[in-house]
Amino acid sequence: MKKSLEQLGQYFLLMKIVFTRPDKGRIFRKQFFIDTEKLVLNSIPIIAVISVFIGAVIVIQTAYNIESPLIPKMYVGYMARESLVLEFCSTMVALILAGKVGSNISSEIGSMRISEQIDAMEMMGINSANYLILPKIASATIFNPLLMLMSFILGLLGGAMIISLTGVITLSQYSEGLQYAFRMYYIFYSMIKMAVFSFIITSISSYYGYYADGGSLGVGRSSTKAIVASSVAILLANLVITQLMLN
Repeated sequence: MKKSLEQLGQYFLLMKIVFTRPDKGRIFRKQFFIDTEKLVLNSIPIIAVISVFIGAVIVIQTAYNIESPLIPKMYVGYMARESLVLEFCSTMVALILAGKVGSNISSEIGSMRISEQIDAMEMMGINSANYLILPKIASATIFNPLLMLMSFILGLLGGAMIISLTGVITLSQYSEGLQYAFRMYYIFYSMIKMAVFSFIITSISSYYGYYADGGSLGVGRSSTKAIVASSVAILLANLVITQLMLN
């Protein structure tokens, strides 16, 4: 318990250092776009593939579990839409990114700590925490909600694709269900969740990487801890945000 509280305090102290004004805006902007490519754009392929298949699976499972003839088939599209927008495209995608992006950030910064590059930056008077961590947090928090939108659209397209291939329902019934009782607020809610989750992933992973020790094995341990801590924090944040925004 004492160690956990110490780590929590150390995390907040690090964030205080991170969220200072960058020494040079030009360098920050350059690093921002580099991190956007590494953390956001490079995540598009895996998110796209998973979203298409999850959308297809949700549609198949829903269609084959609606056995009563009294339940309109258009509810397949409705339930697929609600499942994707409320949970999968934000929470599940964030958990996937916690593994992919979180390990990348933690190992990158941890390697710099082990090879004493961070110490060299500090000796030159550079705010290493601000230089290394702030662009990552900013790029992921700003652009990952767009990944959520992409995941949502591809999930719906995956559902339409499997309907065309199997004919479990008609495309008109699926389309009717997608439009039924649509609430734009759910899109906003999911994007807010994704932004919060992105901050959690990048900040926690950066923390474990920044304070890595023990050589290459220590970098591996820090990556594992970052993924576990980020995943737990995402689930807790999901509970809190859902209670606040959907209550």
